[in-house]
Amino acid sequence: MSEVVRPAESVYNLLPRNEVQTPKPSRYMSKFRPVVLLEEKSVKDAMRTMGPAEVPIPSPNKYLKKHSKEPKLPDKSQCSREAHSCTMRKPPVPTRADIPPMGIRTQRNFIKTVTALEVKPKPISVDSRKGHKQVLENSGLVPKYIKKKVFSRPDQDCFIKSNVNMTSAVSSPNVQDYGEVPEYLLQRNEEEQRAQEEYDNYVKDQREQGAMKYLSDEERHAILEGLKKNWDQLHREYQGLSFVIDTMSKKSHKQRLEAAMKQLENDIQIFEKFKTIYIPKEH
Repeated sequence: MSEVVRPAESVYNLLPRNEVQTPKPSRYMSKFRPVVLLEEKSVKDAMRTMGPAEVPIPSPNKYLKKHSKEPKLPDKSQCSREAHSCTMRKPPVPTRADIPPMGIRTQRNFIKTVTALEVKPKPISVDSRKGHKQVLENSGLVPKYIKKKVFSRPDQDCFIKSNVNMTSAVSSPNVQDYGEVPEYLLQRNEEEQRAQEEYDNYVKDQREQGAMKYLSDEERHAILEGLKKNWDQLHREYQGLSFVIDTMSKKSHKQRLEAAMKQLENDIQIFEKFKTIYIPKEH
């Protein structure tokens, strides 16, 4: 609502007015105030933060001397026994009748501690006098070859292994010859491969002509069991020899047994090593 606008001079202004005074509320006082004041006085110490009211002036006779504030060690004569003397008595030695404490278990995982792998720190490089560090691999100080030839086997093709991104790589003529295999190794591998091919062709030709017969798994196992039985018999006979061998016949018999056992061991090793075996046909 808009206020009523009255002129500056009016007859009503001559009438006395009663001033209405709003009563001010009383100030809030906590009922715990006296208890808090008592607790604060009981805890508070005199001159805790400000210090004493009057600081005593040091005497001019007690001036600061050289090495006066350095710690002083006790004399050797005094610390011989007094320094190592024990004020508290140790507990008595347990008797045989005392029961040791049982059921104490530790929370430490010993298996995890033993099997934990040692984490090796990555090599770093410092590139400023203020000690700025960075990983050595990404610093550009380690040579990374863009085109690196890796030769696995002579019968496999060589492939180029890229160690860095090819977009940011810079080609170099010297990198093309990195990691080449020597000529004598290539010649040796070629000769071995040629010899293996010749042997495979020979075996294939002999198989086609019918001169060789493939030994099945059942026959190979049967022959292997027979060889092991023969070796057991010779070993039992070898163990039954006399302790003292003083005649020529005993020495020759022992040598024949050893040679036969050695031959059987070689045959058993061949049959166990190779799964595919060809034998000549009987005519």
